Amino acid sequence: MQPNLKILREQKNLTQSELAEKSGLSLRTIQRIEAGNIPKGFTLKAITNALEIEPEKLLAADEQNPTIDRAKLINLSALSGLIIPFGSIIFPLILTYKTKDSTNKELGKSIVSVHIILTVILSVLMIISPFLQKAVSIKFPLFIVPLILFLSLKLFIIIKNGISLNQNNELSIKLKTNFL
Repeated sequence: MQPNLKILREQKNLTQSELAEKSGLSLRTIQRIEAGNIPKGFTLKAITNALEIEPEKLLAADEQNPTIDRAKLINLSALSGLIIPFGSIIFPLILTYKTKDSTNKELGKSIVSVHIILTVILSVLMIISPFLQKAVSIKFPLFIVPLILFLSLKLFIIIKNGISLNQNNELSIKLKTNFL
């Protein structure tokens, strides 16, 4: 409710103190609700009566602006793939399927899908590289090149998606078709 109660209160040109007085609630209660506490029962009724709106309008306004904090955590958990093999798939997948919010779940599935594709490509290149190294007779360990390139690419995607989630509430790098 935090931004929505504030928006609805400001649309009525009320301060927190004025809303508290008009609703019969304490100023601290109004502050707590605007900070994220969800009003129930008498408190919800008092606020909606003071603002002269239906409770559904206050609750519906909250649903229009879902928080994507969980998606940010899922994206950040993909960093574990830089250290743990398949960590960029396992940890984000666990967080995605433990998420109840549909918006965060869809964003999580998109994040995991991208990392599955990258991990499969990297795995194939890692398997092929020793054979290429032997065929070309290179003494330099060839597997290091795709490893560094793909780890750098994964890091770039995590950072780019993290910035995009913070600014636009959406992913900038995702697959056109989500296969999860």
